[in-house]
Amino acid sequence: MARLKIDYGIDLGTTNSAISRMEDGKAVVKKSDTLKDTMPSCVAINKKKAFQVGDAAYNALKRSKLNALKGVSRKANVYNEFKRTMGTDEVYESTNLERSLTSEELSAEVLKTLKSFIKDEVFKSVVITVPAAFKTNQIDATRRAAEMAGFSHVEMLQEPVAAAMSFALGHKREDGFWMVFDFGGGTFDCALLKVDEGIIKVIDTEGDNYLGGKNLDQAIVDGIIMPYLKENYELEKTLSDDGKLQTLRQAVKFFAEEAKIKMSFKDFHNILTDLGDIPMEDDEGEEIELDITISQDEMDMVLRPIFQKAVDICTDLLKRNNLDSNALEYLLLVGGPTMSPVIRKMLTEQIMAPDISIDPMTIVSGGAALYASTVDVSEEVREETRDTSKLQLDLGYEPSTVESEEWVSIKLLPEKSEGTIPDQVFVELERGDKAWSSGKQEINETGDLIETQLVTGQTNTFNVLAYDVQGNRVACEPASFTVIQGSVIGSATLPYSFGIELKQRISGKVAFAGIKGLEKNQPLPAKGVMNGLKTQKQIRPGMDEDFLKISLYQGSYGAEGTRAIYNDHVYDMLVRGSDLPSLLPENSDVDLTLNIDRSQNLTLSAFFPYLDHTVDLEVDKDRLQTVKEEWLDNELRKAKGSIQELRETGMHNDDANLDSVEKEIEEVEGDYTKDKSSVDNKSQTLSNLRKSLKKLDVISDAKEWPVLEQSIREELAKVELVQIEMGTEQTKPIVDDLKAKSEAVLRSKDVKLGNILLEQINSVFFQMTMIFQCVGFINHHDQQFEAYAWKDAGRARDLLDQGKRIVDTNPNVEQLQPLIVSLVALLPEDQKPSGDDTILTR
Repeated sequence: MARLKIDYGIDLGTTNSAISRMEDGKAVVKKSDTLKDTMPSCVAINKKKAFQVGDAAYNALKRSKLNALKGVSRKANVYNEFKRTMGTDEVYESTNLERSLTSEELSAEVLKTLKSFIKDEVFKSVVITVPAAFKTNQIDATRRAAEMAGFSHVEMLQEPVAAAMSFALGHKREDGFWMVFDFGGGTFDCALLKVDEGIIKVIDTEGDNYLGGKNLDQAIVDGIIMPYLKENYELEKTLSDDGKLQTLRQAVKFFAEEAKIKMSFKDFHNILTDLGDIPMEDDEGEEIELDITISQDEMDMVLRPIFQKAVDICTDLLKRNNLDSNALEYLLLVGGPTMSPVIRKMLTEQIMAPDISIDPMTIVSGGAALYASTVDVSEEVREETRDTSKLQLDLGYEPSTVESEEWVSIKLLPEKSEGTIPDQVFVELERGDKAWSSGKQEINETGDLIETQLVTGQTNTFNVLAYDVQGNRVACEPASFTVIQGSVIGSATLPYSFGIELKQRISGKVAFAGIKGLEKNQPLPAKGVMNGLKTQKQIRPGMDEDFLKISLYQGSYGAEGTRAIYNDHVYDMLVRGSDLPSLLPENSDVDLTLNIDRSQNLTLSAFFPYLDHTVDLEVDKDRLQTVKEEWLDNELRKAKGSIQELRETGMHNDDANLDSVEKEIEEVEGDYTKDKSSVDNKSQTLSNLRKSLKKLDVISDAKEWPVLEQSIREELAKVELVQIEMGTEQTKPIVDDLKAKSEAVLRSKDVKLGNILLEQINSVFFQMTMIFQCVGFINHHDQQFEAYAWKDAGRARDLLDQGKRIVDTNPNVEQLQPLIVSLVALLPEDQKPSGDDTILTR
């Protein structure tokens, strides 16, 4: 059947995945081939090059990891947890296929299998959920996987939003603040939502893309199973060989995962294996077995540190929104690990008792299907699936509402219908419960409105019945539609702030500069603009070697003005000379516009006022993230060096917190060295290192403030003096604004804001005194003419002489600036101002 709305939702998880479909106004989880609600996100390839996905692949994975202990093969043909490497350059070698597979290719196999569970319909449109903390490159990778799986229309939805929508519908829920605690197999998300009269709005989100059930499994391995093995067996040779150690840890991880699941429902669990289950002998030839009885107290001991990271993210989220746990109406649990008594107890103690009325394993796919029922199928897919032998109708209506009545517009589409169309067509809308109908109403190509009555708090299905003038039924399409009453899902929000790499004109510092309108938590779709940017060099038309580089970044809270390592590089976009119709001089204005749609697709354009020309920039959505081992080693070394420098110079006054950060970095490095070749582990290390470095900056900032405060006061006084001596009516409000900002920043003692303000003060000073800067440039290069290796000394001499004549006539900036631009172009590269001149300045 042709669908007006997408209606299909997929939860593409790290460890398990699920698919749901809207049926008779309800989201129905479709069973897997083993009649389960979820399917393991696991892929295997046999010797005949056939793919196995799901339970069969998971069983093969377990066998493969255990066989590796016998040295059979460390290069398996079975894979899981590849969601954690989406958007990276990680590849998975397959000896059976004789090639490597990307994370996207493996995810596509999972999606294909989920699609195969639908036996009665071919569908090409789908909503796929992603973690709220997913970066743009990870979202793009998920979209590529869907395209590989044969989907031609893909919408993305954040997982916590899907869960909240599923929870809200069909139940009498209290308005107020809700929190979604989404602890999945490989990622953690926390979302704060505001529900007001059924309208759900995302307020704020936070998460960790490298915190999930995988970390819990490894904690059980390292905290319970490995200590047991060390105590009961001689394993010195294995423990001293990193390769063998990692193989052992991976092999026994399955027993840890089983223990984690069992202990969600039991007070004790016995990890018991028979001889031969673990095909390995210790150094003395004794075959290894496991016989470990685990209690809830032991589980609490090993899992609490992992879960605490997630709880801390939630409490920090509340604090930055000036809320506490008393403000929450509901705390919703999502993800299999949330069934653990450990986390439920921790949440009750530290936030509030969670709501346990929903299935944490299927709520996301169900919510995705509900959301999908509100999203139109793309016109391309609609045309592919249209049955033109039936009378084609166009329906317009609100798919979700808090009203009890809704208007539906209906009109004929004769150009889309190939069959015979009656001279007169009548339409009746009949609610699925048969308790209400509209009666027959004549319609035509112009269209008409029919008011519908809705059952409150439910998803209302309406049948569309068409008749000719004699009352005979006429087959029509669409034949039904649904309206969700009682809840309206607000827009998803940006999980990160978007900005670009920008060079400050005064200090030369290169840092993150946010784009107005694309701050974190802006509702999607969103539009950002950035005006008043400047080029550092001229761009010659038709010359590809001349280019501007616009480096797009994503940053979390407090990203403005921070170093690059604190933010995630999204894409580099280039404006080349071949993109421009004529010469773009140095110091030309550039205005950027970035649009982000509801599925977080990006489009960027750059406008050049000097040329009255706009360039639509191509966003490289195939870019893969890479974290080089040598670079990460160096960043860890620099982090430890920064701590040592703070201790030696006394540039801090917080020994306790400095010790805490030092311990954090040691733990990050320790986890990293366990498997330095893993892309997943390197990405996780970088994420955790950033968090520690931000804390280190806070400690350093406390000592930096007095020096910064003095600089702000001194530089502001210089600007005020310039205003008195040579200011204008146009510069007065600018200086007054700086004074007001300075008062606020000096009260807050915020180092980051202080540095930004100091840049602004210096920039205003530079602009107000630019004529003196220009005159100084002319005089300096005239007096030191022979010290420079000019590309064309004669041309440079003529320009300087012309400049000196202009200086004698009391000139303005506009008269001298073009001369200076031309002079800089005649300087050799090594005598120009240092730094990357391909990026923009402000």
